[in-house]
Amino acid sequence: MSAVMQARAVPAQGVPATATAPATVAGPVTQVRVVRAEWTKLRALRSTWWCALIAVVLIVGLGAAITGSGTPYHVSAGNSAAGGITVSLAGVLFAQLLLGMLGVLAFSGEYATGMIRATLAVVPSRLPVLWAKLIVLVGLMLPVTMLAAVAEFFTATALESSRGGSAISLTDPGVLREVVGSSLYLTVIAVIGLALGALLRRTAAGLSVFAAVFLVVPLVATYLPQSIKAFTPYLPSNAGGTIWGVGKLFSGHQLGPWTGFAVLCGYAVVLTGLAAWRLRRRDA
Repeated sequence: MSAVMQARAVPAQGVPATATAPATVAGPVTQVRVVRAEWTKLRALRSTWWCALIAVVLIVGLGAAITGSGTPYHVSAGNSAAGGITVSLAGVLFAQLLLGMLGVLAFSGEYATGMIRATLAVVPSRLPVLWAKLIVLVGLMLPVTMLAAVAEFFTATALESSRGGSAISLTDPGVLREVVGSSLYLTVIAVIGLALGALLRRTAAGLSVFAAVFLVVPLVATYLPQSIKAFTPYLPSNAGGTIWGVGKLFSGHQLGPWTGFAVLCGYAVVLTGLAAWRLRRRDA
């Protein structure tokens, strides 16, 4: 028996002994690793860059077109500089639809392709996936929309100055808040879209609800009798829009800029919480 065991332990002559390869173990699943993976997925989608590019074109291009068309730059709000910036930022109203759609697709797209099963198999605790998607989406949307808003401001003021209009500075009352606020508004809109995509898990359903809340309902509310329009300032688009001054373009009671933005963020927090609850409770 000992001879047999010795023969098994010593390799036969002429047969080289192969060294055992070290086992490779991927590190533990951490939030940082999940963020890196989600960033790779987000930037690999062509829809990400197309939506971001078209949103920038809408913000800057439409603002330049409005200013260059000869439309009075100072409207409403007591003929203030901030009122003129609000008009030139009208492209935000259209860009929000694109960025909301991007947010919905960032999560619902994985359910459509079935990739979500592989993602949740690697990250069984699930919630780090949601937090990672939020981090990378905010990390992309905030600088892109901020650059677009700043570019729109300088483009519009340059065009206005070339036509002999009064100069507007970022230090004028309310101007900086509206420029920065438009970026904050669009970023939170993208987060709401992501939360809807995670909650509803169907692209068509997420886009339909988003369009209804941010497009259809506000338009219908403008035609309602004044006696039943008390809820309209609390609609997400109306509340959040006060931070970049869109409330000045419409008549009726409006929330304060930061109060309205807080209401919009409240919608985002509630929807994200519901999405997290469903992600933990329901299978992909």
